Amino acid sequence: MPSNVAPAPGTGTSSASSTAGAEAAVPAEAVTPLIRGIAVLRRLTDADGVSSLSGLERSTGLARSTVDRITATLARRGYVRLDGRDAVLAPRLMELGNAYLAALRLPHLLDAHADALADELDESVSLAVGDQDGIRFIHQATRRRAMSLSFRIGDLLPAERTAPGPLFATEWGDREWARWRERRAADPEDRGFPAVPARSRPIEYGEDDRNDEKDRIGASRTNSKNGTDLNVGIDLTVTKGLTVGKSLAADRTEEPGAGRSARRLPTLGDDFEQRTAEAREAGWALDDQLIEPGLVALSMPVREAGRIACVVSVVSHTSRHTAADLRDTLLPRLREAVAAMERELREAQHAESATPRTTAAPSGLAVWTGASKQELGREFIESLARGLTVITAFGEGRAELNLTEVAQATGLARATARRALITLEHLGYVTAHDRVFRLTPRVLGLGFPPLSRTSLAEIAAPHLTELSQRLHDSVSLAVLTGDEIQYTGRVSTSRVMSVHITIGTRLPAYPTALGRVMLADLPEPPLTELLPLTPRTITDPARLKAVLDRVREEGYALVDEELEVGLRSVAVPVRERGGRVVAAVNVAMHSSRRTPEECVAEVLPELRAAVGRIEEDLWVAGRFRRVPRT
Repeated sequence: MPSNVAPAPGTGTSSASSTAGAEAAVPAEAVTPLIRGIAVLRRLTDADGVSSLSGLERSTGLARSTVDRITATLARRGYVRLDGRDAVLAPRLMELGNAYLAALRLPHLLDAHADALADELDESVSLAVGDQDGIRFIHQATRRRAMSLSFRIGDLLPAERTAPGPLFATEWGDREWARWRERRAADPEDRGFPAVPARSRPIEYGEDDRNDEKDRIGASRTNSKNGTDLNVGIDLTVTKGLTVGKSLAADRTEEPGAGRSARRLPTLGDDFEQRTAEAREAGWALDDQLIEPGLVALSMPVREAGRIACVVSVVSHTSRHTAADLRDTLLPRLREAVAAMERELREAQHAESATPRTTAAPSGLAVWTGASKQELGREFIESLARGLTVITAFGEGRAELNLTEVAQATGLARATARRALITLEHLGYVTAHDRVFRLTPRVLGLGFPPLSRTSLAEIAAPHLTELSQRLHDSVSLAVLTGDEIQYTGRVSTSRVMSVHITIGTRLPAYPTALGRVMLADLPEPPLTELLPLTPRTITDPARLKAVLDRVREEGYALVDEELEVGLRSVAVPVRERGGRVVAAVNVAMHSSRRTPEECVAEVLPELRAAVGRIEEDLWVAGRFRRVPRT
């Protein structure tokens, strides 16, 4: 997929110059540090989550000292991690997108329906919402194949190059259509949408090519007399073989120059208004390779209270389905799924109307910002931290908040909350109507796409490194696969005598601390083939079961020379939001380094603290998606 990161008005990206222009035009009460901080987050998102500090300086047009202060504040908040000269987006940043998704309700209510449909059809299924003249994904149920869908939650796509786009456009008014035309003119290659390949430039050709074109148009008119309308989609090779909903002859424009007249061929999306009219009539829409060759999709709207709440799409490849085959084969089943989703929304709305509105507890922001200011001094930008906290005031049961409710939820003064909301509204992250504020889908553009594919091993990696550096011992992350453990993360020390295990290594679970904390979480742990690996290995099933009971009660396991003579390790489990153990982390060392008692007294508290930080990040990252374990 080619690089596609240039800016376009009204989309998810902008250049340094447009940022400067936006700052010059902001409302007088807007918070400039918040605007600049969000600009840094957007640049990091466009850079797939990592950028050098000097790169941020160039891409934002901000002074290096300003970039340093912004990234220091974001790091203090846990939204970025400073790795040498690089700034890296951290999973904690996903709490901003989670606030939008929780307030939206749709992922919580409809994700299971989309996942079940994907399993039944063995095709990828996505949910999307409209975001001005684009669409943004809120859920992806992707099939794992050699050629699989690479779109992520939060990715922004131009409406005209998708199947959901025409459906959302059926509800557009004159203002929305004007914005769409303005964006198309300003960004002729869709470079403001980094998630999609660039759209081809308009192609000009002259008289020699037109003679051939006249022959094709003549042939189409002849066939039309025989009852076949070939006045659309006449071999438009510049659009990758796509049909465009109007005649080539109707698209001719004469231009002076060199005695030759020229005509612009249609490009991707030129038929969007016709596709919208067809979608309004049919109630569904197709994407026949509009994004890239081979990608086809069928979409239907999911309505709530008469309006489109989201659009569900079944996505495939032409090696499995043509667009027409996708429609003919899967449309009946898609209609059934949409009906079930709409029924779910109606039932939820009825239940919510009988439930008292929730009020968020104060966030403790004042205490945290005060401590941060004391620690970092002028490097900490308090107004940036406060402004981002306003986004987290929204959530489940708090989709609409007035100024007083935002101030109460954040612990901010009304005047401070008001300035933050004015700024967020100016940037397009909040809408206001009748003094009530709502988050917009654009919030998902703050780091969610690159972070939505983060694995547990990637989440844990910086915490493992920090723990190893603190204790000067090897630290590992592992998952349980049957009756074995598999190492998925590893930080080794540089000692002459150290534990040397590589990522991917598998070991039996029963004689390892990592294995025991994960086996202890199972109702019926597999305790077969307990072989004596050392003289100290426990091989009696009853005795091992008693050990696992104690591990479950104490929350950790210490194994002393049962896997290998001279190897001692202590491990604790890593739990997902629901409390289920999904992995484990250990600290391993030579038995001469520490006694078992010292391991419990010195290592275990540090290990538990590190795993607590891993779990905090995992719970944020996994709130609306499945986090891959490896």
